[in-house]
Amino acid sequence: MAEGPAESKPQCAGARSLPGNDIDRAWMARALEVARAGAMRGEVPVGAVVVRGEELLAESHNRTADACDPTAHAELVAIRKAARRLGDWRLVDCTLYTTLEPCSQCAGAIVLARVPRLVFGAADPRAGMAGSLGNLVQDTRLNHRAGVVSGVLADESAELLRTFFRSRRRLAARGETRRDTGRSTGPSQP
Repeated sequence: MAEGPAESKPQCAGARSLPGNDIDRAWMARALEVARAGAMRGEVPVGAVVVRGEELLAESHNRTADACDPTAHAELVAIRKAARRLGDWRLVDCTLYTTLEPCSQCAGAIVLARVPRLVFGAADPRAGMAGSLGNLVQDTRLNHRAGVVSGVLADESAELLRTFFRSRRRLAARGETRRDTGRSTGPSQP
């Protein structure tokens, strides 16, 4: 007996499929909360969480300003915390959620830590190394590659960054200082 055509789910006009699944969106929402906490401290609002199964292992926002460390990106800090918590540098059963596509440094850390799955929000056409500028996390020449799910809560992630930088530009235009460090956001004064 021949089977009929597969039934399709009705969709409203203009409806679009959301990337990721409900679990991915829930963990990305947590990464966004962490990113907002970073923004409150004057950090660029990027948040990352490392999850194994249903367990949150580690989370972080960017800490580059706080730590005076250009390598203290959210992903890298979260990976370090997760590895310490597990007592193993290999994060083989984990998923890393990050609100912004990882840069080359963070993509390299994902590969080195053997993270099998990366989920990110907003693409980064200027520095993203998980599909935008390049794709280090899936480079076949490397000994490890991560599966990638992109665009999960991308609009929310991108809006958080736009709002943050818009605010920074307004402060700089007025010559005001960043509240978290007292450093000027504008041109240096003689």
